[in-house]
Amino acid sequence: MNKVYRIGIIGCGGIANGKHLPSLSKLNNVELVAFCDIVEASAIEAKKQYGSVDAKVYTNYQELLKDASLDIVHVLTPNISHAEISIAALEAGKHVMCEKPMAKTAAEAQLMLEAAERTGKKLTIGYNNRFRQDSMVLKQLCEAGELGSIYFAKAHAIRRRAVPTWGVFLDEEKQGGGPLIDIATHALDLTLWMMDNYQPKVVLGTTHHELSQRENAANAWGPWDPKKFSVEDSAFGMIVMENGATIMLESSWALNSLDVDEAKCSLSGTEAGADMKNGLRINGEKFSRLYTSEIELSSGGVDFYEGQSENAPDVEMRKWIEAIDQDLEPVVTPKQALVVSQILEAVYESARTGKAIYFNNNAEGKINFTF
Repeated sequence: MNKVYRIGIIGCGGIANGKHLPSLSKLNNVELVAFCDIVEASAIEAKKQYGSVDAKVYTNYQELLKDASLDIVHVLTPNISHAEISIAALEAGKHVMCEKPMAKTAAEAQLMLEAAERTGKKLTIGYNNRFRQDSMVLKQLCEAGELGSIYFAKAHAIRRRAVPTWGVFLDEEKQGGGPLIDIATHALDLTLWMMDNYQPKVVLGTTHHELSQRENAANAWGPWDPKKFSVEDSAFGMIVMENGATIMLESSWALNSLDVDEAKCSLSGTEAGADMKNGLRINGEKFSRLYTSEIELSSGGVDFYEGQSENAPDVEMRKWIEAIDQDLEPVVTPKQALVVSQILEAVYESARTGKAIYFNNNAEGKINFTF
């Protein structure tokens, strides 16, 4: 990598400071040169901590996009503006990483994909859980055929009491939904990726508002305000794929359950099964006996030395910049992310109508929903 890539950040809130900026700042072939936020103080603080000497601050993303020297833009705003900003950035000649989910709606996500194809610029979505050690090892096992044909899976995104009370997470208008679009999106992305199956046939889903209106509720970030809680507190779905494979999708921010897991999946194949429930476990049958084995994920192996490893966001950012520098397909492709958004929207639509949602592929490869 000889080129130094100039990056602009649009949205300088929690996900920018918690993931993107710390990880990007570790790369020696990028410069963080533009920071935009509707709250100017947030952009100024991000510039102060992570920006280059000549970094600029904006409160209007359209002004940032006029900078012809920018190579890459990261869109880290609420879901409602993902499509608008990403499409504008692509059309301004920038490569784009947009935070998950791809967009508030599947139709908007489709427009993002079309913009990337039209402009020839790279677009990826921030599904950072693909880059965890357990995820990468499990993906290798799946690709090597160790599990055989995967015909049943569970996508886990269950919190007992961890409702995000900051920002716009509870605002359906700005986010499009609650835990389903917020955290189940990670679990579903992982599951589809492991199965390498992006052809849904039918979805049946339910959403629940059972605990959201309780006052002074126990919660990791303090009690939520029931008046502001306009999204579901839990959602569940069953997805049947074109080849008959079945996925059970579970999500909650607040659920009376001790079986809590987030951004994980369980897989059942013809040759073996796997889950991420307690480390990375493989189960199957050999010599007419059942077995369970656990994959060693630590990078050590020597007394008093644990080895060195990158965290998932560091790997995610490094792979993203490598994809641009070496003209490779991003690890998370927009076509894959679009299917995630389509399935999530189908769960919401099924819950709203009480009907199964069927997927029909048309001649152009686009998916239409039918009831």
